[in-house]
Amino acid sequence: MKTKPNHLLVYILTFGVFGILNTEMGVIGILPLIADHYHVSISTAGLIVSLFALAVAVSGPIIPSLFSGMDRKKVMLLVLGIFIVGNLVSAFTSNFTVLLIARVIPAFFHPVYCSLAFTVAAASVGKEEASKAVAKVFVGVSAGMVLGVPVSSLIATATSLTYAMLFFAAVTTVAFVATLLFVPSMPVTERLSYGTQLRVLRRSMTWLSIAAVIFMNGAVFGVYSYLAEFLKTVTNYSWNTISLMLFLYGVANIVGNMIAGKLLANHPLRTVQSYPFALAAIYILLFTLGQFSVPMAFIILIWGILGGIGGNITQYWIVSSAPEAPEFANGLFLTSANLGTTIGAGVCGLFIAGISTQYVVLGGILFLILSVATIFPTISMSGRLKNAGRLEDANVAR
Repeated sequence: MKTKPNHLLVYILTFGVFGILNTEMGVIGILPLIADHYHVSISTAGLIVSLFALAVAVSGPIIPSLFSGMDRKKVMLLVLGIFIVGNLVSAFTSNFTVLLIARVIPAFFHPVYCSLAFTVAAASVGKEEASKAVAKVFVGVSAGMVLGVPVSSLIATATSLTYAMLFFAAVTTVAFVATLLFVPSMPVTERLSYGTQLRVLRRSMTWLSIAAVIFMNGAVFGVYSYLAEFLKTVTNYSWNTISLMLFLYGVANIVGNMIAGKLLANHPLRTVQSYPFALAAIYILLFTLGQFSVPMAFIILIWGILGGIGGNITQYWIVSSAPEAPEFANGLFLTSANLGTTIGAGVCGLFIAGISTQYVVLGGILFLILSVATIFPTISMSGRLKNAGRLEDANVAR
């Protein structure tokens, strides 16, 4: 018996994730204004980004499990409500410490909503469509990262910092109202005990999966973190062109999310196995052709698509290692992804400092090698993707 797809629910979840990520990433575009407004240094203002990410990483494997037995609609409304209040306080406070607190408290609940969004989206459709539903939610992640920065910057420049913060509150309010009106009650019929959820950490396969996600995310975001610097110093783009290229990457990232849904639904094993090699090829082209402006635009386009596909792969990889505890697994994914971004940016930064900006790709390739070293042993030792392989073979036979 197939599950009747609930496409409206998936779209609401996508918009909710967009609101959460918009709150997290949108402030990047207005950090100089925040520094001026609160009379702090730019590095101090950056704490509202770094502490947010740290809170997400810390709470990822813990908080989602605590809420796993509650009605999912109520949990989503609670988290969105916390984000609305946090954004309103951020908009009107004149104290930087209060701003930090108003940012960090909602950040602890970030994994709760995103974990539920992935889980509920997958459960709202048939098993064969689950990857596509999750990919749609990932569009919200990409849109939050792509649109949040330029929109908040535009609003703050045209009006004031307060209105930029109110924009974040408005988006989460729309998501709250849509959830309240159109999302049905979703009580948890079979609650997993905390012990059952934590038991997945006893498996070496789970830890290998966590390591794979850290390395794959480090490979993508370690290099991407310095894309603007690469385009400035290696490709010699103007700042206007750099902004355009960053936007191109983001749009391509959204396209990659949609492609990933189809790939993971039809060819999951092949997609996971080939991904590190495809991204490594792009990094080799980035190193050899990065100084040429026209080829660089095409490289960014393909790189962005692969970045979107990679985000879906890492979520799929973690959840497939612990299918009996999806909320906990998604929390592990969010923690692993944030750790990968942090570690990747640090290591790739060392290549820049030690050699030059062009060699940042070596850091990405290093992480890809490490991801291969964890992906393939996991497949061979667990056989967890045997069913995926059979499905892939069946699709090819058709």
